Amino acid sequence: MYEGSATSTPAGRPLRADARRNYDRILDAAGSAIAQHGAEASLEDIARRAGVGSATLHRHFPSRQTLLEAVFRDRVQTLCATARDLAADLDPERALVAWLRAVAVHIASNRGLAASLMHGARDPARDTTCHALVVSAGDALLANARRAGAVRPDVAIIDLLKLANAVGLATEQEADGAAEAERLLMLSIDGVRPRGARATRTTR
Repeated sequence: MYEGSATSTPAGRPLRADARRNYDRILDAAGSAIAQHGAEASLEDIARRAGVGSATLHRHFPSRQTLLEAVFRDRVQTLCATARDLAADLDPERALVAWLRAVAVHIASNRGLAASLMHGARDPARDTTCHALVVSAGDALLANARRAGAVRPDVAIIDLLKLANAVGLATEQEADGAAEAERLLMLSIDGVRPRGARATRTTR
């Protein structure tokens, strides 16, 4: 897990296996609840989905903010792992496009999560680390695509992340925000390709 997540006791000892399972179940349940109801999803509902009591949830996550932060860190790790898998499995252009789609869908599916974290108690170290991890994962994919001649040389990973973020935030409150985010991103992605390649490629 991401460094700083609640995977150990205050004394620094690793969580017991049963506590680790509860922690993972709560994270999964929180992700599902946020996708359905937004960042204000009921903590009681999250505990019920996870099959744990409210006391267990609060033992791992003393506040809503700490739970939202853990969900966010978990999503960042997932995006980084996805980037590595795509780089291994697909050609450079397809890998980059698929990852940007995953970023946009991630934002659209985590309804209100970014806004809640922005308005809560900020953790600059967390923000900086998570940002750096995502930029590094995407930059590796972009470098591969650039070497393959599939991306304009003036495109930076920050440009692409801004695009994916804008699409995700614009669609997060829609009934099927993830699908709409994917559709809009694919409408936009042609702009990053070299001019001569745009007429000959189709969206994926």
